[in-house]
Amino acid sequence: MNKDKYFILDFDSTFTQVEALDELGEISLRQQEDKEEVLQQIKDITNSAMDGSSSFAEGLTQRLQLLQANKKDLQELITVLQEKVSHSIKRNKEFFAEFADQVLIVSSGFKEFIVPIVTPYGIKEENVFANTFRFDEQGNIIGFDEENVLCQDKGKIKLLDKLGLQGDVYVLGDGYTDYEIKEAGMANKFYAFTENITRNKVVEKAEHIAPSLDEFLYQNKLPMAISYPKNRIKVLLLENVHPKATELFQKEGYQIETIAGALSEEELCEHIKDVSILGIRSKTQVTAKVLESANRLMSIGAFCIGTNQIDLETSLKAGITVFNAPFSNTRSVVELALGEIIMLSRKIFDKSTKMHQGVWDKSASGSVEVRDKKLGIVGYGNIGAQLSVLAEAMGMQVYYYDVVEKLQLGNARKCDTLKQMLEISDVVTLHVDGRADNKNMFGSTEFDAMKDGALFLNLSRGHVVEIPALVAALKSGKISGAAVDVFPYEPATNDEPFLSELRGLDNVILTPHIGGSTTEAQENIAHFVPNRIMEYINTGNTYQSVNFPNIQLPELKDAHRLIHIHANVPGVLANINNALAHNQVNILGQYLKTNEQVGYVITDVNKAYDKQVISDLRKVPHTIKFRMLY
Repeated sequence: MNKDKYFILDFDSTFTQVEALDELGEISLRQQEDKEEVLQQIKDITNSAMDGSSSFAEGLTQRLQLLQANKKDLQELITVLQEKVSHSIKRNKEFFAEFADQVLIVSSGFKEFIVPIVTPYGIKEENVFANTFRFDEQGNIIGFDEENVLCQDKGKIKLLDKLGLQGDVYVLGDGYTDYEIKEAGMANKFYAFTENITRNKVVEKAEHIAPSLDEFLYQNKLPMAISYPKNRIKVLLLENVHPKATELFQKEGYQIETIAGALSEEELCEHIKDVSILGIRSKTQVTAKVLESANRLMSIGAFCIGTNQIDLETSLKAGITVFNAPFSNTRSVVELALGEIIMLSRKIFDKSTKMHQGVWDKSASGSVEVRDKKLGIVGYGNIGAQLSVLAEAMGMQVYYYDVVEKLQLGNARKCDTLKQMLEISDVVTLHVDGRADNKNMFGSTEFDAMKDGALFLNLSRGHVVEIPALVAALKSGKISGAAVDVFPYEPATNDEPFLSELRGLDNVILTPHIGGSTTEAQENIAHFVPNRIMEYINTGNTYQSVNFPNIQLPELKDAHRLIHIHANVPGVLANINNALAHNQVNILGQYLKTNEQVGYVITDVNKAYDKQVISDLRKVPHTIKFRMLY
């Protein structure tokens, strides 16, 4: 065989996500009582052979004896394997079609199930080198063709020697037998494939690591389905973001680093270097100084509602999108607020504390129903509006105040001033955002305006309430009870003590910023935010970004997408189009959205174009960031 380059791919745990014989065992042994024990034996033998700890030939014989499989099991196995082709293999189908003559599958597995899996990807059957089964008259698998060198120890080396490939040989695989090809001098390069499994003994020997086929293609300047290997996108997740987010980012092929608590500004400046995606909750402060250190940051995900902890303006100027979860935890906050209103109205917290102290204080004094009471909601946004509906269903009369005109739901009544609402409300609850203008918006003047004996809740932002004024109102009896979930200063980790003047006061419920901390809410957030970020990374969509011009783009089909972020000054769009025209680029679609500070231009172009246009677009004056998708 005489070609310029050959690409040798393993099958098990490389072309597919799994070891085929392990999957065959799941099928052939399903009726056996000791199935799990036998499967574990098979897996142990497989792993021992794959990392070079034992004889491959002996292990193959042992595995087939344990499997007790039949020919009829193979069709079911093929169906299973078709669904378990590696993700990066699936998306690079065009590579295999283009290099069909140069791609070889070299496996110690079996042709009977390998050929049906790889040939739909354009790989030629004659380029599949693997073992074959032997069957008895009943179709039981009783062994393999012992004349085939691939059933022997160092079988892949013997096969490559026999093939005599003339040209550069690149090997991509997860096992020690794949590494041995390079060790024997039969290949120019060996790439340890770690998308599905990392075998430490193999990785330690390998000169090159390929977390995906994309990385292999990228390093060797071969055509690939995506514009950039996803394993080069690093994600930093802080503050115990729900594991579902990690799972979604890992499934996309990104590198993940997680840190349980929040980081200080200096710590974050150090950790954020080379990070493409940052995920935080409410404690981490993303300042201008942090953003200056963010040399590769593309997007920030706030796994919460608020974004006041992020310097949105500096992020925008740096071309960094910010996404949050404006709806995902609203129900959780609303339920906590309703529960606390009832608890405070019945003085449950104090009653419970006394019971734990052995005091039986059965009394109705100061205990009231919430029915017919007036609830005053400050901030009629997603949470406030939902709270009004549920509170009304419990029989409360709902009033609200908001600086922005909002559609009132049900029988909720709008108050023209905050003072008007405070004067009539039996319960006042805050649900405002964290903008700077709201700092200390609720102090002694507001508490004085409230009804004597009213209840007060703050589940919004810690800095919106003057804590000394709240303490004074509670001690004087002006306020008969309070529930506070957010504080001006909050411990960065669970190991740091909580200090507050509110501690120890009667009929005061203190919670550690858990309004949105339910399993359902955190999982919803962990779905929503990563999907918004990945949509932006993969397509350029900025829909629901809190700082970027919002644009929802059509699906990219048979085109390359040029994404240009620039300062919003006159003439940039003209310069972009001049660069495209100068390079005779055929434009299939162009989309523009701006705000006061930046412009966002997306241009879909025909795949055939002079690559000089990329360089020219990067040089357009006032360019902030440029990238390409395909």
